[in-house]
Amino acid sequence: MDRYALIIDGGKVETPEYRAVINPADGSVVGQMPLATAAELDRVVDAARRAFPEWRDTSDERRKALCRAVADALEEKKEELARLLTAEQGKPLAKLGSRFEMDGAIGWTRATAELNLPIEVIEEGADGRVEVHRKPIGVVGSITPWNYPVMIGCWHVIPAIRAGNTVVIKPSPLTPLATIRMVEIMNTVLPRGVVNVITGDDDLAAEMSCHQGFDKMVFTGSTATGKKVMASAVDTLKRLTLELGGNDAGIVLPDVDIASAAEGIFWGAFLNNGQTCAALKRLYVHECVYDDVCDELVRIAGTAKTGNGLEADTVFGPVQNKAQFDHVSELVNDARANGGRVLVGGNPLGGDGYFYPITLVADVDNGVRLVDEEQFGPGLPIIRYATVDEALQKANASPFGLGGSVWSSDLAAAKALASKLECGSAWVNNHGAIQPNAPFGGVKQSGIGVEFGAEGLKEFTVVQTVFS
Repeated sequence: MDRYALIIDGGKVETPEYRAVINPADGSVVGQMPLATAAELDRVVDAARRAFPEWRDTSDERRKALCRAVADALEEKKEELARLLTAEQGKPLAKLGSRFEMDGAIGWTRATAELNLPIEVIEEGADGRVEVHRKPIGVVGSITPWNYPVMIGCWHVIPAIRAGNTVVIKPSPLTPLATIRMVEIMNTVLPRGVVNVITGDDDLAAEMSCHQGFDKMVFTGSTATGKKVMASAVDTLKRLTLELGGNDAGIVLPDVDIASAAEGIFWGAFLNNGQTCAALKRLYVHECVYDDVCDELVRIAGTAKTGNGLEADTVFGPVQNKAQFDHVSELVNDARANGGRVLVGGNPLGGDGYFYPITLVADVDNGVRLVDEEQFGPGLPIIRYATVDEALQKANASPFGLGGSVWSSDLAAAKALASKLECGSAWVNNHGAIQPNAPFGGVKQSGIGVEFGAEGLKEFTVVQTVFS
């Protein structure tokens, strides 16, 4: 069993205590996670602060080149990282699993390396010149979740260092190992102290949020935890980017092409076993196509195997941890008790792992927990509606606003309806498609700020206006 170490100032650092990281597919121990103390937190912040001035002053082209080198280094170790991801997270190695996540991480790294934030000239004339400069903030603290540890880690780290900041990343204690290894690989090409990793319990995240050595925090995770990060940052007025919980709604209009839409709806809902922030989590279907849509989704569900991620024919792995497994089970059981009709799935599969099948629940409505709460797992409620106004009102009746979608053969009508959804990303005949040059973020209680593209890169800078 491998014992992992913190990566601080380019080197490995042992800790007094360790904890086992468990494979959710079979309960086996994947490796030992180091448990950092307050002393290690101070040490890693000091390392990042020492590295910041030189990295800030490194030329833009050099930072670009080193980000490209990071992508190359991750590409070289892609298979190693993918297998480690499958072991600790549970997702399949193949299909839309760990190799897919690695491809996303590498692709985003390459795309972000090429981003630019040129000086903006506001005014130039006889009276002088006014310029807007984008400057790095300083030391960035990153807290990442357990669903996409490497890809989201790159989403946090790469724009931060591309903009000239240094980083301390803390992964979820449920999936820390691939992140540790990722940072170790990054340090083979980056200067010492530019990217560091520290691991520990959730209370370590709270200590980071209030630590005076961080100039910015970026967090991806639940709304409840995001609120705590925000509250902890108040005393130091840290900059924040928060990508929080979602309860994305999809609206199926009566003119939909059922066969083609159902495939997109299914994968929009169940990518990564539904453990995706912008997964489709509530489906509103017009009454005239309701039964046909349900039947087609049941058919697709029957073609996808849930099992150990190392088995070649596995499409969906286990739920990553017991708490989430229990949450999904509880919401499905509550829906059943409140009149929901389970079309497929609905009961744990048993065995040593946290295996819960793809589950479709019909005949529910707003007010049922499976509809109102974020399930973050393989359970989709399907809600019947009579009018488009009803569907829109119900879709928007949520404190969350991450993503939403409309499904229709009339693209103009679908786009018009999508624009009325209260969410940060709206899709037509798709759900969850993101790309590195397009801003992504939530409204309402789904977050503050955006990621990706030039707008996401700006989140890691402060503005200086120069008058000359």
